[in-house]
Amino acid sequence: MRHGKKNNHLGRKRGHRVALLRNLSIALIEHKRINTTLAKAKALRRFIEPLITKSKTNTTHSRRVVFSNLQSKKAVIELFGPIAAKVGDRPGGYTRVIRTDFRQGDGAEMAMIELVDFNEVYQPAEAQSSSRRTRRGGSGSSSSNQTNDEAASSAADNQEEE
Repeated sequence: MRHGKKNNHLGRKRGHRVALLRNLSIALIEHKRINTTLAKAKALRRFIEPLITKSKTNTTHSRRVVFSNLQSKKAVIELFGPIAAKVGDRPGGYTRVIRTDFRQGDGAEMAMIELVDFNEVYQPAEAQSSSRRTRRGGSGSSSSNQTNDEAASSAADNQEEE
């Protein structure tokens, strides 16, 4: 039984697994989006989210803690620079895992993991302003209380606007 065993071992010994997660983290910090297997993406999310949280406080201690996990000066500079500036007000959830397809060779489920704040294409639902639409017939501007003359004049106004 595997009671209370949270981390995925990914079929590797501890040293190999830590090296894999370090390399994936450095690649994610550098490129902001990487493609990998779903299991590795989920393990990477658990590994890198606390490091991004640490990077929000720019102190010597937090830099040393992050460097001990990443072992890359270039990645630490990038993490404490532009990444920390963009995620400064976000309370968590810095990464997004999107399932893509299955790998041709062995059928492994692939996924894309990205930093949420660095995707300019995706617009959250709250940011998109759309008027509420109903299916009750009509465009909403004409009502049953209007007379035929008012309806004709409003139709003429609509044609002029177009």
